[in-house]
Amino acid sequence: MAVVGAGDGPREAVESHVRRGMAARREGRPAEALRHMKTAVALAREHDDPVALARALHGRANVERDRGRSDAALRLYREAVPLCRRGDDPLALAHTLRHLGDVLRKTDSREAERRYDEALGIYREHPARPVLDFANAVRPMAILRETLGERDEARALWREARDLYREAGLKDGVAESSAHLERLG
Repeated sequence: MAVVGAGDGPREAVESHVRRGMAARREGRPAEALRHMKTAVALAREHDDPVALARALHGRANVERDRGRSDAALRLYREAVPLCRRGDDPLALAHTLRHLGDVLRKTDSREAERRYDEALGIYREHPARPVLDFANAVRPMAILRETLGERDEARALWREARDLYREAGLKDGVAESSAHLERLG
């Protein structure tokens, strides 16, 4: 696959492939999404760009999750986290930690909890946090607490998620949160 226009710099080329891969993923073209993400990762490695590499690894990990390849996704998210820590975008770190926690929740609830805690701490402190991203970080921690039988903590988190989803205008998120709260009593 050809790299994007000759006038683009390495980071722009990586970002273009990530954007095209994300679009293909949303449009249900997984093979194309994977091709773009692999290219993005290769270009970022070739140009030794840790910020671009973190973004490309995260994108590729998402595609691998879609393909049911949790082990590959886990490896890619784990590689992306320390790269995100080196960058200057705490929200990118929080987003990657949340996705890493999502994969870990199926096999290691305590490590997932640590990742979610860190992500939530970043979102809670960041003044420009996107409300929907924050809600999407509260939700899996609520699921985890509920799964672990920690009903009071789960209720508090589901209330917070419901309020954030309401603020974001996501009716499905509000409905899901409300259903969990009803079950928890």
